[in-house]
Amino acid sequence: MKLNPKIEMKSLIAAILFAGCASHLHADDVFAPEIVLSSNAEHGGGQDWCMSRRQDVSTDGTAISTPAFSVAAWQPAMVPGTVLNSLVKNGVYPEPYFGLNNAYEQKLIPDLSETGPEFYTYWFRTEFTVPDSFKQKQVWLQFDGINYRAEIWLNGKHLGDMVGMFRRGIFDVTTVLNFGGANALAVLVHPVDKPGGFRQKDKTAPATGEKRNGGDGEIGRNTTMLMTVGWDFTFTDGIRDRNTGIWRDVKLFATGPVVLRNAFVQSKLPMPKLKPARESVSVDILNASSAPLTGKLTVRVREAGIKIEKQVALRANETKTVTLTPEEYKVLTVAEPRLWWPFNKGEQFLYHLSLAFGQEGNTSDRLETRFGIREITSDQNTPDKSREFFVNGRRFFLHGSNWIPEAMCRTSRERTEAELRYTRQSGVNFLRLWAGGVAESDDFFEQCDELGIPVWVEFWQTGDTLLPNDRKLYRANVADTILRLRNHASVAYYVSANERPSAPNTHVDPSLVVPMKDIVDKLDPTHGWQQSSEADGVHDGSPYVALNPMWYYEDTASVRGSRINGLCPEYGCPILPTVDCLREMMPEKDLWPVNKTVWDYLDGGGFHSMTENYDRCVQQYGPSTNIEEYTMKAQTFGGLAYRAIWECWNENKFDYGERFCTGSLFWYHNSPNRQVCGRMWDWSLEPTAALYFAQNALEPLHSQFDFLKNTVAVNNELPKEFSGRVTARVLNFDMTEVFQQTASVHILPEALATNVLAINFPTNVSPVHFIKLELADAKGRPVSQNFYWRSNKSYKPGRTWSGPQFEGFEDLAKLPKVKLASDVKWSHSNGENVCTVSVKNPSSSLAFMVWLRLQHAKDGKPVRPAFYDDNFFSLLPGESRTVRITFGDTAADSKQVRLLIDGWNEENEIFAAGMLGQ
Repeated sequence: MKLNPKIEMKSLIAAILFAGCASHLHADDVFAPEIVLSSNAEHGGGQDWCMSRRQDVSTDGTAISTPAFSVAAWQPAMVPGTVLNSLVKNGVYPEPYFGLNNAYEQKLIPDLSETGPEFYTYWFRTEFTVPDSFKQKQVWLQFDGINYRAEIWLNGKHLGDMVGMFRRGIFDVTTVLNFGGANALAVLVHPVDKPGGFRQKDKTAPATGEKRNGGDGEIGRNTTMLMTVGWDFTFTDGIRDRNTGIWRDVKLFATGPVVLRNAFVQSKLPMPKLKPARESVSVDILNASSAPLTGKLTVRVREAGIKIEKQVALRANETKTVTLTPEEYKVLTVAEPRLWWPFNKGEQFLYHLSLAFGQEGNTSDRLETRFGIREITSDQNTPDKSREFFVNGRRFFLHGSNWIPEAMCRTSRERTEAELRYTRQSGVNFLRLWAGGVAESDDFFEQCDELGIPVWVEFWQTGDTLLPNDRKLYRANVADTILRLRNHASVAYYVSANERPSAPNTHVDPSLVVPMKDIVDKLDPTHGWQQSSEADGVHDGSPYVALNPMWYYEDTASVRGSRINGLCPEYGCPILPTVDCLREMMPEKDLWPVNKTVWDYLDGGGFHSMTENYDRCVQQYGPSTNIEEYTMKAQTFGGLAYRAIWECWNENKFDYGERFCTGSLFWYHNSPNRQVCGRMWDWSLEPTAALYFAQNALEPLHSQFDFLKNTVAVNNELPKEFSGRVTARVLNFDMTEVFQQTASVHILPEALATNVLAINFPTNVSPVHFIKLELADAKGRPVSQNFYWRSNKSYKPGRTWSGPQFEGFEDLAKLPKVKLASDVKWSHSNGENVCTVSVKNPSSSLAFMVWLRLQHAKDGKPVRPAFYDDNFFSLLPGESRTVRITFGDTAADSKQVRLLIDGWNEENEIFAAGMLGQ
C-alpha cells in the first residue's frame, strides 16, 4: 500500500502521542513512586508471575484476570523474559546454550516454524496490590516491550492490545484498579506473525565471504528481533520461540490529572567557538481528565542556572506540545556551556533537566532527565567520499564496534553495566546497534551517556530479510524508539537498515527500505540519518573469520578487496574463550579432542572457521596435549590478532597514513550466546586476552610496530599535542638485547606519527625474538609500553599463510618455568571489593602471557564479572606490574575468593582472600 507521507506522518504521531488508552508514553522519572512488576523468578522482584499455554486454558481473559481465578496448574514465569526462557527454567526443555541442545537436528526444542503459533501462545498472569500513595491519583500501567502481539486484561476488563516488539504501551487503569485488595493482571502473548524457516529458500547467493542469513527471509515481515531466525554469528538455526514473551519491564505509576511526556532538549553550538549554546526545551503535556485545566509548567536546569515558569491551558483530554526557545527565554542561552564529549576527547558532562506541572500549589507530575550539550555531525567531504564524523566540530576517528544483543533476551542492568564497562576499558569509542538486534534499553543509553560512547542506532531491516508487511506498524515502532532515545547525549546517528541493496557511495533505492527520514526530521532533527549501513560513504564489510594477521597489514584480509580505507562498518576476527568458558558450553568429552560437530555448531555453523583457520593459527605455537594447553595458545594468538587489527586502522587514521580512513566498526562486539567464536569477553562475562590487547592498541597514546614495514608509529587520540621519545628494543629468546634505538616524536592533537623509527633486525636474531616499545613524555616519564613476539619467518606477499606474526612460534614452548615474586592485597573501595596484585619477574627468562584468575575458593570457578585493569601480559627479567581487580558482592562472597597466578610458563600460585570484608 502506498502511503501519503504527510497524512501518514500526522496520523503516526497522533497514534503515538494522543490516541486511546494504549498510547501515552511514560518517562522514566515521575512524581509518584514507580512500581516495577518484575518476577521473583530470575529477577528477584516482588511478583509471582505464572504462565500457561492458551490451548491448556478453557476460559478467556475476563475470567483469567480476576483475583479468584485458580492458577494451580500453571508454571512459574520469568518477567521480563520469554516463553522459552521460562520453559527452560522449569525444566521442560534443556538449556539451549549447551552443546547441541539447540540444534534443529536433535529435535529437543520444538521450532515455531513447525509447531504453529498456538504452541508458543501463552497467558502470563500475576496479582499485585496498589500502595496507599496511589489513591486519589491517576494510575497508569506501562509495558516497555512485548514480543509480539498481546491482549492486556486487568480485573476482568480488556484494557487494549499491543503489537510490535519495540513499541511501548501505557494504559490508564485508574477506574479499573481495586485499591483495597488484590488486582489480577493477565496478558495473552502471541508469537510473531511470520516466524520464517531457518533454512534458506529462494534467495540469491550471499555476499562473498559470508553465509546465507535470516533463514528464508520471512522473519522480516514482522517488526521484531530478526536474528532470532538464525544468523552466522549466533545459532544458524535460530531461537525456537523467536523470543515470544513480555521481554521488558512492566510498570505501575501514578500522577495527577496532568501528565508530562517526551521531554527533549535541542542544542545549537556555533562553530568553532562552541559558545554560547542555545537550548530549546519541549515537552508533551497531557490532560487526562474530562475537564479543561490550567496550570504552571516549571523548567529547571540547575547546572546552567535556568528556571522558567509558563502558564499552560489545556482542553479536556488534550495533549499539547510546549516548546521553550532561547528567542523567547534569554536564560536558555548558556554563555559558558560544559560540553559532552566522547571519552579521551573531553568530559562527559550531563545537565539535569527537571520539569513539573502544578495547579494551585499541587504538583500533578514531575519529570527529570539528563542531556548533554554537544553536536554530532557527519559528511562526505573526504578524498574518497567516505563518511566522516565530527563531535563538536572536531574530527572523530571511529574505533567502533557492532553491539549484538543477548540472543534470548536474557539481559539485566547488571549485565549491561558489565559489558559497557568492558567496552570503555577496551578503548572502543563508538557502538553500532546492528539492525537484526533490538533497540537497546534505557539503562544501556544512560551508561553510554556517562561513559562517553556515541551510538549509531540502526532499525530492523536487513538485506537478508524481507520488508515488514505492516509498514505503518513498523514506522510506529521506529517513532516510539526515537522518542525514547533522542534526549540521550550518546545517540549519534540513525540508520534505517543493514545492508539493503545499494551501489557504493550512493543512496539506497527508497523502494527497498521502509522510509523513516520524515520521522527523524519531525521527532529528532538534531541527528543525522542514512538509509542503509553500506551506503552514503560507508563501504561494505569483512573480514569476519580467523586469518593470518599479516593480511591485515597487507590489506588483503578481505576476499572482497581492500577494506582498510574510508569507513568500514564490519571488520573483525574471533578469539577462543578461556577453558573455563568452554567447559560451561559443552560436555567434557567434546572439548578434547575437539569434536568438530559440536564446535562448529557453537561457531555459527563453522562460519568463523574456529576448527580450521583458527586452529591452523594456534598450531603455529606447537602441538597441544590437552585443552588447557590449547586454550592458552589460543589466547596468545587471539590477543595478537585483535591488536593487529586495531593497530592497522590506527596507522591509516585520516590522512596521516598511506590509505585515507575515517574509522572501522569491529565485527562483532559481544557474544549473543555461549560460543567458541568468542570476543573480548565471553557470554559469561569472562574476559579473554582480546580485551587487554585491544586496550593496549587503543590507549590514548600508543606506540606500535608494523610487521610488514618493520617501522614504529605513535598514535595520539588526545585533543592535545604530544612531545616525547619512543624507544624500541629487540631481545633474543635468551633475553640478550640485540637492538635498541630511540627517536624523538612530536604529534599534533588527535594525529598520528608514522615511520618514527625503523627496526633493523640483526643477522644473529633468534628464530623467536621479542620487541619492546616504550613511550615517554618530554620529561622522560613513562606513557605507555608495548610488547610483541616475532619469528624470523619471512612473509610471501599475496594472502599466503606465512610471515613473522603468523608462523614459527613452536620454540615458545621451551621457555623456562618462572616463579613470579607476588604481593596480593585485599580491600574495599567505592562499594567494590578490590584485589591489588603486584608481580615481579625475578628470573633471567621471559614471563610470557601472565594470566591472573580470580576464583571462587570452593570450586575454583571464575568470579564474574571481575574487572582486571590488565591481564595476559608479559614481563621481561626484572620487570614488574601492578594490577587492580574489582568485583561486586553479587559476583562473589568477598571472603570466599582466591587469586590464581597462572600463564604460559609461570608456576601456579594461589592467594586466598583472607579477612577481606571484616
